[in-house]
Amino acid sequence: MKTFKQRDGFQGEKLISLPDNIWQKAIKENPVLSHLYITHIGYFPKAAYHFRKRKNGCTDNILFYCLRGKGWYTIKDKRFEVGPNQFFIIPATKEFLSYGADENDPWTIYWIHFSGNDMETFNKSFNIGHFDGPQQITFNEKGIELWEIMYQNLEMGYGKENITKANLCLYHFVSSFLYPDVNSNEKKQDEKDSINNTILFMRSKLAEKLTLEDLAQMNNLSPSHFSLLFKKSTGMSPLDYFIHLKLQQACLQLLTSEVKIKNIAADLGYDDPYYFSRLFKKYMNMSPLQYRFSPPSKSS
Repeated sequence: MKTFKQRDGFQGEKLISLPDNIWQKAIKENPVLSHLYITHIGYFPKAAYHFRKRKNGCTDNILFYCLRGKGWYTIKDKRFEVGPNQFFIIPATKEFLSYGADENDPWTIYWIHFSGNDMETFNKSFNIGHFDGPQQITFNEKGIELWEIMYQNLEMGYGKENITKANLCLYHFVSSFLYPDVNSNEKKQDEKDSINNTILFMRSKLAEKLTLEDLAQMNNLSPSHFSLLFKKSTGMSPLDYFIHLKLQQACLQLLTSEVKIKNIAADLGYDDPYYFSRLFKKYMNMSPLQYRFSPPSKSS
C-alpha cells in the first residue's frame, strides 16, 4: 500500500510564495534588496505526511525551525533526523534533496526560502555547509516574532514598504538562529537560580511566617511578577509551596518522633494547633493523628 504524502495543504498552515517578477521589480527599485530576499515563507502545524523531493536541489537557502514533533531531511545520500527546538539550513545546491515529517510524530515547522545575488559567498561567510546537520536551540521566541512580522507584511501585499520591511526583518530572523540571544539564556538561568535560592530560603525558615511580599522583595521583583515566575517553574504559588514544605517536615516528624502535634505545629510557625490540624487534613486528606498511626501506604 502506497503511503500518502503531501507538499502542503495542512490544517492551519500559512504559506506565501512570491512571484519572480515581484522581486525583479523590487530589486530594480531598490538594488540593496538584491543581497538577500525572501522567496517563499511558510508555517506547517503538525504536518502529517509532509514530504518534498527536489531532484535538482534548490537555488535558494532553506531554513527550517522544528518547534514540535520530528522530521528528517537528506542531502545527496546523507540523512539527518530532526527533533523539537532544532533548526537547520540547507544551502543553495544542485544536489538531490528530500525532507519530510516523521510518520508517528509529525513536525510543526516554521520555514523560509531566501536567496540573493551571491549565495555562495553568503554561505561561506557564515559557515553554512551541506552536511552541518540540525542544530539545537532554546525556544526562539524572537525568531517566531520576526517570522510573523515578515509574513504579515507580505500578506498585506507586495507594495514597496511591505517588501522592504519584510526583507530587512529577514537579516534579523536568520541571525536569531545563527547567533542565539545569549542574554536571553542568561536571563532564564538567573530566573532559575532565583527560584532555587528562594526554595532554599523557605526551607531555612519553616518556623516562620513568610508573605508573598517578603519573597518578592528578596528577589527585587513585584509580587505579581515573582508569583508568575515561581508558578511557571514549580507549578505552585510561592505560599502554597511554602505550606507544602512545612507539611513535608510535619509528616517526617509525625513518622519518626513522638513529639506532640501541638509542638510540631509550633515548630512550623502555627500557634494554633487546631488550625494546623485543619490545614494538614486539607492537604493530606487525613488528620495529623491518623497520619502518625496509619500513614498512607506507597503504591507499587
